[in-house]
Amino acid sequence: MKFRFAAAALATTLAVGLASAQTPTPMPAPAPAAAAAPVQVATPPAPVPTTASAWVLMDYATGQVLAGENIHTPLPPASITKVMTSYVLAAEMKNGKIKPDDQVMMSERAWREGGAGTDGSYSGFPVNQTARLEDMEKGMAVQSGNDAAIALAEHAAGSQEAFAALMNSYAAKIGMKDSHFVNAHGLTAEGHQSSAYDLALLGRAFVRDYPETYAYNKIKEFTVGKITQPNRNLLLWRDASVDGIKTGHTSAAGYCLLSSAQRGDQRLIAVVLGGASEKQRADDSLALLNWGFRFFETHRLYEPGKAVTAQHVWKGKADEVQLGVAQPMLVSVPRGRYNDLKPSMDVPKQLVAPIAAGQQIGTVKVSLDGKVVAEAPLVAVQAVEEGGFFKRLWDAFMMWWKSE
Repeated sequence: MKFRFAAAALATTLAVGLASAQTPTPMPAPAPAAAAAPVQVATPPAPVPTTASAWVLMDYATGQVLAGENIHTPLPPASITKVMTSYVLAAEMKNGKIKPDDQVMMSERAWREGGAGTDGSYSGFPVNQTARLEDMEKGMAVQSGNDAAIALAEHAAGSQEAFAALMNSYAAKIGMKDSHFVNAHGLTAEGHQSSAYDLALLGRAFVRDYPETYAYNKIKEFTVGKITQPNRNLLLWRDASVDGIKTGHTSAAGYCLLSSAQRGDQRLIAVVLGGASEKQRADDSLALLNWGFRFFETHRLYEPGKAVTAQHVWKGKADEVQLGVAQPMLVSVPRGRYNDLKPSMDVPKQLVAPIAAGQQIGTVKVSLDGKVVAEAPLVAVQAVEEGGFFKRLWDAFMMWWKSE
């Protein structure tokens, strides 16, 4: 039976071939001379911060690590901790648990542990008096006030210890696997740690999830009473593209900086931990940002809702299903290497209806020089309902036929 079908198919193919051969094919027009391709050179290595314990440069749009060393090593994060505090406050505010106009008490504990009488930075809000939550948070973000951080933690969760539990819960949701927080300000404490990679993830989440609160970090100075203090992030004065994020310093942590800058549509995040001085951490961070902007670019490969490929479907009302991505698929690559990207798909050999819209079908991967640089699930752009009885019967027969 199969031989009879095969013979008929072969005869049809030959007939079509002969008919085509009888029709002369016009010669194609000469192709224009190709323009000289630009000379490709290897991307130079990142400028390594010479005195840092750990560092990383991350692309904001994709989360790709462009360069780094000791990126998962747990280290004391010093006052970069306050970025986690700000993130929790913004999340709790979005959930309706606190409000910008809340009156926050500068408690005795907050004043004693983080006020002017301590060795750390302070905001200067008077003890046993209240201030608007939004103002106190700016005092924490701009002036790096330890007293403000404790007072805000107490207001949001009842105690700093309870607030630290919130910090760890939100950190886990962000994907910070190297981190554990025991206070809201970042002064050295046993078990209080994070990593360069985790802090870059935190910076990325902060920019993405709470841009209005993130904007506090680019304020250059803030006044409480008669005391005006500058933002300790020197990059805010050096480069207009820098809009955050937070400095940190203790004797155990060294000089640390979590920074971010946006130039055009591209944003990068840099983390330098354990630097030798305030100037050194700024120099190292800006060098990393400049290197990243100079030698890397971000591309949107596929948009959600648009077909990446179409695959045959058996036993359905439609004979094919369009597959795409659920979220924008982006990739960061060295400048000039976009055309060298190689896409590939991993999908089942046979797809059988019914298929629901949004159902994951397979995976799309994009490689550069043999290394996967981006990967995303492939999902059905639209549903494919099950076909009628005779369609299912015929497709069952054809599936058996093709499997032999």
